[in-house]
Amino acid sequence: MMKGLNKFFEWFVLIFCTGTVLLFLGVIILDIIIKGWPAISWEFISQTPTKAMTSGGIFPAIFGTILLTLLTALFCIPFGVSCAIYLNEYAEETNLTRIIRASIRNLSGIPSIIYGLFGLALFVQGLNLGTSMVSAGLTLGLLSLPYIITTTEEALRRIPNSTREAALGVGATQFESIKDVVLPSALPGILTGVVLTLSRAAGETAPILFTGVAFFITGNSGQLNQEFMALPYHLYMLSTQHQAIEQVRPLAYGTALILIVVVFLLSLTAFYIRYKYSKNDR
Repeated sequence: MMKGLNKFFEWFVLIFCTGTVLLFLGVIILDIIIKGWPAISWEFISQTPTKAMTSGGIFPAIFGTILLTLLTALFCIPFGVSCAIYLNEYAEETNLTRIIRASIRNLSGIPSIIYGLFGLALFVQGLNLGTSMVSAGLTLGLLSLPYIITTTEEALRRIPNSTREAALGVGATQFESIKDVVLPSALPGILTGVVLTLSRAAGETAPILFTGVAFFITGNSGQLNQEFMALPYHLYMLSTQHQAIEQVRPLAYGTALILIVVVFLLSLTAFYIRYKYSKNDR
């Protein structure tokens, strides 16, 4: 009787907490949809801003966000996955590796604005890359590294040691067993962590604030060595810094809705990849 009652309260608390979070999230998203949907049109998505950002579209910000996310992926995925493979498959369990793992997890908790200041000092000024998309992409890559290393290592740990031993038993080298057996089995978890990390990076404002983002750019905004526009910073400026805040408020809600859609599509991609590879493994 007592065991069944405890089980009931566990499920009740779980459902209540989950429902509360989903309720508040739904209210926020519904408010953004209601206020932002009137601003959404093909012109809003495909055109550039005009008249001091009070009309026109946000295409440069969308393009800049997508390109910046791709650059971030290019910088952080190979290095992050390689570090996780080394820590989990090659490195011995010593005090040094424990310190490295603890440091990586601590880096995950550093505020993003600190990464922005570090990127300003290292990439913009130290390496003389200037305020550019490359500097911003490298900064976001550093911010994303701890998450990718952690999620990749966790995915590798879920693979049983018997799988590795079976590959070694048929004559494969350690590198071949990792490349042909372990990594394909851990791929759903790795890809899920990578995509969710990139979706978070796509919504960051503070790291790119100091390293390359601009409020408005005329002409070609797709050059890697120049400043760029991005949805998070564009939304921040429209919501807090524009001289005609009330006039551009619908555009701000429209920008927020587009940003939510971009992040949602990235998250949906992660779930689809996980489902696809999990289904193939059965």
